[in-house]
Amino acid sequence: MKAIIITQPGKPSVLQIAERPKPTYGANEVLIKVAAAGVNRPDVLQREGKYPPPADVVQDIPGLEVAGTVVEVGAAVTRWKIGDKVCALVSGGGYAAYCSAHELQCLPVPENLSFTEAASLPETFFTVWSNVFDRGNLKDGETLLVHGGSGGIGVAAIQIASALGHTVYTTVGSDEKCHSCEALGAARAINYKTENFKEVIEQLTNGKGVDVILDMIGGDYTPANIQSLAIEGRLVMINTMNGNNAQVDLGRVMVKRLTITGSTLRARDAEFKGRIAQNLLKSIWPLLASGAIKPVIYKIFKPEEAAQAHELMESSSHIGKIVLSFE
Repeated sequence: MKAIIITQPGKPSVLQIAERPKPTYGANEVLIKVAAAGVNRPDVLQREGKYPPPADVVQDIPGLEVAGTVVEVGAAVTRWKIGDKVCALVSGGGYAAYCSAHELQCLPVPENLSFTEAASLPETFFTVWSNVFDRGNLKDGETLLVHGGSGGIGVAAIQIASALGHTVYTTVGSDEKCHSCEALGAARAINYKTENFKEVIEQLTNGKGVDVILDMIGGDYTPANIQSLAIEGRLVMINTMNGNNAQVDLGRVMVKRLTITGSTLRARDAEFKGRIAQNLLKSIWPLLASGAIKPVIYKIFKPEEAAQAHELMESSSHIGKIVLSFE
């Protein structure tokens, strides 16, 4: 099969097309003929040698989400049959013509979506549900602040939370991105290059603060995050683009009874990811089917253009998802 491999840790140019055998699959897994694969920031980190996949996952083929057709099923698979159109969260190997996935980590492709659109869903939607609703425990009537609202995670978080009735604020780096995020459902998008998000959140909430913050920045954003949280607020970390180390006012954490938490998803087991999948199927897939939530695809690349796809991801100039098409 055709696959995009990481020839060595380094710049986007280390991504090359190669021939690889079709992946094997276990009793509880399906083999998917990949039509499209999403491109995500963890793929960039893996390419740079900073985010290695689990030991039991193919090491040189990145890719955490795919969409396509089931062509083979393991002996114990009960949820899927050959010919089913699915999208799946995987721990690696997605940049290839075929990819294996645990049956619990697959979801049906909504009838109104293309494979390209469906491939943009799993990594971001699983991440948002797990961190905003499970770890962050965003409840009815509560408010959410999403940093990096124009990327794949941010776009998903804005759409999901606003569709479920929450007031969502976000930070982005341009006025164009502000307009796009507000069109997606954000009540207010804050241009962090021209505005102080802590001051804006204080004004927007009449000094109360927000209930949950989804942060992928870390570092020097942390003190302002702590100040921007309401009483009993929750700060959920999913990346640290500005660094792992931060100054935390522990007194404020105690007085406001704050929770600081975070997670990574890749290494979690299939049962954990399967529970997220079922929550998405119940609460979010009907919103995709109705058009209340729509995938936002910024650009589609061919496999031989994978390096350009990573360059675009690194530029952070995109709004929405970047996808590789294998069709």
